[in-house]
Amino acid sequence: MINYEIEQKRLHLIETAKKFGMNAEETIRCSQELDTLLNKGIKSTSKDCSKKG
Repeated sequence: MINYEIEQKRLHLIETAKKFGMNAEETIRCSQELDTLLNKGIKSTSKDCSKKG
């Protein structure tokens, strides 16, 4: 589930950057949202790994 959200946000970020530029407020906001999703994904993965070990 989180991987799908990350991929969708990544694609949205690319389109936003193309449309508005790298330094646009919308692009930066989208990038920050992607960072948040990536951090959630990392935490989720590390929890799964600790359960297996």
